[in-house]
Amino acid sequence: MIRHICFGRSISRKLAAAVMAVSLLAGQMLPVMAAEDIGDAASVKSDGASATEKEVTLRVCSWEEYIDEGGWDEDEALELDNGTTIFGENSMVEDFENWYYENYGVKVNVQYSCFGTNEDLYNMLTLGDVYDLVCPSEYMIMKLMSENKLEPLSDGFFDENNDKNYYINGVSPYIRDTFETHEINGETWSKYAAGFMFGITGILYNPEKMTADEAGTWTVLNNPKFAKQITIKDNVRDSYFAAVGALQRDKLMDTEFRAQDDYSEQLKDIMNDVSPETIAKSQDLLQDIKDNVYSFETDSGKADMITGKVVANYQWSGDAVYAMDQAEEDGVKLDFAVPEECTNLYFDGWVMLKNGIDGDADRKQAAEAFINFVSRPDNAVRNMYYIGYTSVIAGGDDDTVYSYLDYTYGAEDDEEDVVDYPLGYFFTGDNSDPDYVLRAPAEQVNRQLGAQYPSQDAIERSAVMEYFDEDATKDINQMWINIRCYNIKDVPIWAWFIVAAVIGALAGVIVYHKRSKKFYLGK
Repeated sequence: MIRHICFGRSISRKLAAAVMAVSLLAGQMLPVMAAEDIGDAASVKSDGASATEKEVTLRVCSWEEYIDEGGWDEDEALELDNGTTIFGENSMVEDFENWYYENYGVKVNVQYSCFGTNEDLYNMLTLGDVYDLVCPSEYMIMKLMSENKLEPLSDGFFDENNDKNYYINGVSPYIRDTFETHEINGETWSKYAAGFMFGITGILYNPEKMTADEAGTWTVLNNPKFAKQITIKDNVRDSYFAAVGALQRDKLMDTEFRAQDDYSEQLKDIMNDVSPETIAKSQDLLQDIKDNVYSFETDSGKADMITGKVVANYQWSGDAVYAMDQAEEDGVKLDFAVPEECTNLYFDGWVMLKNGIDGDADRKQAAEAFINFVSRPDNAVRNMYYIGYTSVIAGGDDDTVYSYLDYTYGAEDDEEDVVDYPLGYFFTGDNSDPDYVLRAPAEQVNRQLGAQYPSQDAIERSAVMEYFDEDATKDINQMWINIRCYNIKDVPIWAWFIVAAVIGALAGVIVYHKRSKKFYLGK
């Protein structure tokens, strides 16, 4: 049985407070009711099940509209060249429940919920919501790791000899290396997290209004030529990254800097610089950008691009693919540029929560099996087709994912303006691998293909924006408040003199009236 509950992209704080209030008023009634509805997650009987048949309840929470929900029309079936047919008849969750019973002989009841932002998820956990498996972004994974809230993946999860371990046998070598080389407090991401989707950030633009060179730099956000025609992300992390990229342009574009052996490490350090000096400079630049852009946005930028309200939009690659697809249906062509200075590499990944798993081996097995099931190559394709983002799964010995890539972006036999687009770095770890050089229409390099599967060149100048400690987070958040609200430091000195003069005059009037009143009363 599927319990699929989604709350939308922004859970109301008032609603959350109301839920807490009701919980407090209910007192001991809620635990009793919960026990009647759910019971022990490892031993609840399903309808019609025998008294000895075990059922596991798995509580999953992920992004809204971030997993295939099935119900495909027959003409949506994907017939790939490798002989695989991709078709989502049932939801991915329902298919997992059936697959788990067939392979493990245990019924699993998935309670699937959704969150709108990483902060929503964190607030839900803080308010007492309990989940076994969640899918936040990389910086929230790092935060949860630092707070010791995650359950490590089992050794068995990494057993490459287990044919049901689709994740470890199919994850991209590039993604695997990234997870194994990034650490929090001396522990690698891979100890706790398995990737789900990944992408980069860049500029979605209208090539009839802006050139590729103009779009291919973070400085476009402050380009007066496009005043009030560009949108920027309404969140501090993405905006800060763009500002640092623009501020450090000369350094980042220096050929000697890029040729250094530790270029990637230095790039990461530069893009994660939260020194007071860099924060101050970024604030000044973002103030200028604020005056230049049309708006700060989260979701509206895609529609604004399609309707022509703006000519460029700072965008996540997955949303850029969606916008380009939708624009094509309306007869509008949009392109995607990866800033030449650098780009932000981001991930969403599956992690188990310690207080959810709570030492239950059956629940942990079900959680890891869920990760593996959605990582099976055909299921990775189903989710990519539904979501529009890029799965971290390359497929290993199974070429289904690459066949889907060829199905989606490969050039027709009679096309003339085509290019070779190597993607070996992602599929095998060798970008010169001839089996993974896609013959694609030339225009796709700067469109959906380049956004969904970035070139090795784009990946090499990418950096992950890491989780900041409490002090740095406080400073950056204050910077964002100053930008998005009002910065009292920007008030000119002459204005303070006027304010002081007005206050002094008012004080004088008050004193005068008090003295006059005393004189009149004869006091």
